[in-house]
Amino acid sequence: MILPLYINYPSWIHPEIFPGLPFLSLLRWYGLMYIFAFGTAFFVLKKLLKEGALDSTKADGTLRKASEDDIFSFIATGIVFLLIGARVFSTLVYDTSGIYFKKPWLIFWPFQNGRFTGLAGMSYHGGFIGGLLGMIFWCWRHKVSFFKWSDAMVTAIPLGYTFGRIGNFMNGELYGRITTAPWGMVFPHAEKFSSSLPWVREFMQKIGMEANTALVNLPRHPSQLYEAFFEGLVLFSIIWLLHKKKPFDGFSGGIYTAGYGIFRFFIEYFREPDADIGYRIAADTNAPIYMNTSLLNISTGQILCFLMILGGIGVAVTGWILKRKAES
Repeated sequence: MILPLYINYPSWIHPEIFPGLPFLSLLRWYGLMYIFAFGTAFFVLKKLLKEGALDSTKADGTLRKASEDDIFSFIATGIVFLLIGARVFSTLVYDTSGIYFKKPWLIFWPFQNGRFTGLAGMSYHGGFIGGLLGMIFWCWRHKVSFFKWSDAMVTAIPLGYTFGRIGNFMNGELYGRITTAPWGMVFPHAEKFSSSLPWVREFMQKIGMEANTALVNLPRHPSQLYEAFFEGLVLFSIIWLLHKKKPFDGFSGGIYTAGYGIFRFFIEYFREPDADIGYRIAADTNAPIYMNTSLLNISTGQILCFLMILGGIGVAVTGWILKRKAES
């Protein structure tokens, strides 16, 4: 008897916190993870506040002490811009139906077919752009250093981001490509394949899977957990260990932006692209999206991550130049 070399998605996990209960079924893990994420960001910023990392020098040479009210205001502004950016980017860049261009009011309409669905569909890169604009606006309004405050914010973001990807896992979405790795997971809503296909039968034989139906659900990379670990915990650890030793303001921002771009770029090779978009650049235009056949098949996320890598380098170089000018 061959032991199965894969993991079934836990049947007790549901997108709803209280499934089957009227009204309470509207409470979802993904929304709760957003609360955890923003709460974590506040906790980290508060710690940086106590370290004096958010204090700045005014134009007259006096010290401007940051306060908890500043943190609340800073995070609140960032959240509003982040959510707008994430939603707009998701609907206008990743949606291929064109409905949001024809009916833009639907971008923030939380109902579909008479049912409350919330704002289903958020884009990280859109949230990044929106949050960046929000931070720029807040720093300009309060006349404080953008690089100093953005360095603090990117120190807080990765740990909160971890919760977001865990929320995706709880929703059983954004799963990866099929895999024979023993930690591959069978996600209930993933695309099924005909068990009569030779390559499917060979794949199943490798992992000890038996076909009980004509269509089978093959195990996939739990790419949400890969992202939670590398783009969340690992990136947070790197930035946190360096934040007291940063050579100039803007250093942490550059590390975060480029670091996220690098981690996400490579994880995209394990994550399945959106079916209606596929690859933006492809060595083989007929390549399936459910398996990685070439490193030259590039997704939308990888293109955006490459731009983030360039942007992170640009932020670090700009911060270094500003420091040199201030010292000269």
